[in-house]
Amino acid sequence: MPATNPRAVRLDRDRSLFLVIDVQERLVPHVQDHVALLARTDALVLAARRFRIPAFLTEHCPARIGPALAPMRARFDPANIFEKSRFGAADHPEFAALLEASGRAQVVVAGMEAHVCVLQTTLGIVARGFETFVVSDAVGSRGVRQHDRELALQRLRDAGCTLLSTETALFEWARDGDDAAFRDVLRWVKALA
Repeated sequence: MPATNPRAVRLDRDRSLFLVIDVQERLVPHVQDHVALLARTDALVLAARRFRIPAFLTEHCPARIGPALAPMRARFDPANIFEKSRFGAADHPEFAALLEASGRAQVVVAGMEAHVCVLQTTLGIVARGFETFVVSDAVGSRGVRQHDRELALQRLRDAGCTLLSTETALFEWARDGDDAAFRDVLRWVKALA
């Protein structure tokens, strides 16, 4: 049997979990195109809920940066919100245990900032053997750090992550047009336009 190319693997909602990194009050306004990024992230959160995909949210030092935005935070089970002090959430053994306990092999990542917490968390997840997908249009950095964002995405691709768009993730999770949830997915996609 030929070896599987990890970049040729599609998302499978029965094998996926969704991770939103550090969409926090004091950071969000400084992230380039944050309104569109939040809309994409929210569509992914709604899809994860619709397809019963476990979803996790991290908050980096919320006492200093503020908690996650209230509307986003409200979409998560409190047990799935992880407060972290390390840039890489997977460097916290408790967070790594949450991922392992999910029983899922694929991790889909969105959030902020691409070149700091998203990069370090995702590299930690890759090192733990998960098939890792980064939703590139739902990952942002501050306006002055766009070059850093691009370098981070390149580095993640080089590390074995698959980069994809929000729409691609939504359609792969939906699987086909006959799926009962397809109308919801189509509505979310149209709202992003």
